[in-house]
Amino acid sequence: MEKQFEKNTFEKRLKSMLKVDFRRIFTMPFLYIMLGISFAIPILILVMTTMMDGSVSVNPQTGVETVIEGFDNVWQVIGSTSTANNTAGMDMSLTAMCNINMLYFLIVVLVCIFVADDFRSGYAKNLFTVRAKKTDYVISKTIVGFVGAAAMLVCFFIGAIIGGGVAGLPFEMIGFNVGNLLACMLSKIFISLVFVGVCVLGATIGKQKSWLSILVAFGFSMLFYTMIPMLTPLDCSILNPLLCLGGGVLFSVGMGAISNQVLQKTALV
Repeated sequence: MEKQFEKNTFEKRLKSMLKVDFRRIFTMPFLYIMLGISFAIPILILVMTTMMDGSVSVNPQTGVETVIEGFDNVWQVIGSTSTANNTAGMDMSLTAMCNINMLYFLIVVLVCIFVADDFRSGYAKNLFTVRAKKTDYVISKTIVGFVGAAAMLVCFFIGAIIGGGVAGLPFEMIGFNVGNLLACMLSKIFISLVFVGVCVLGATIGKQKSWLSILVAFGFSMLFYTMIPMLTPLDCSILNPLLCLGGGVLFSVGMGAISNQVLQKTALV
């Protein structure tokens, strides 16, 4: 009887690739360092700004006095309402800049180093030679990177709650409710797909040069960073996470297609 070999379909290849990538990222110490940083940042921000609230700093050259303002409530470290975004304009205050949106730059570092490690160790070259297709690789990295980004955002949220409790800040919700807050966090998680897609592209360009990957990804990410407060306010409706999910998926697919072409046209070393 003639032996029939099982067909290696796209679904089986992707499932195998995801299994390997998830095992690699969850055994990578750097992931847990980044999760720990994501958890610690809001605690430090809320505690330190509360301690400094009302203090005055004087510019020795001009003599101008600046009063440091802390957070009015815990949720300001997550974001602000759409009304506050419209009235704030180019607000460069401490509370406007020190929030969860900073985390997207740490996400860039995590994904770029994760992908660059494949090329640095020779794993990617061996992988493409033996069994995997470049399309499977790009899709797998995007999915795994998105899970890592989501975990970092969740860690920040948990840290914000703990930090708010330690700092003694109120948890009152002004202008939004729990449903809006949940939609806000989902929107921030879904929009991370845009940054993950950019990171995968940057990593395929830089390959084993993680510094180059990070620089390229930072350059592209800056173009989209200003959209985050507008698309993910605290008073999000159900439409916001749907728009962020749809836009994130479409953008990551487009970036993935470009990443695939980069891998096809360039050397793997």
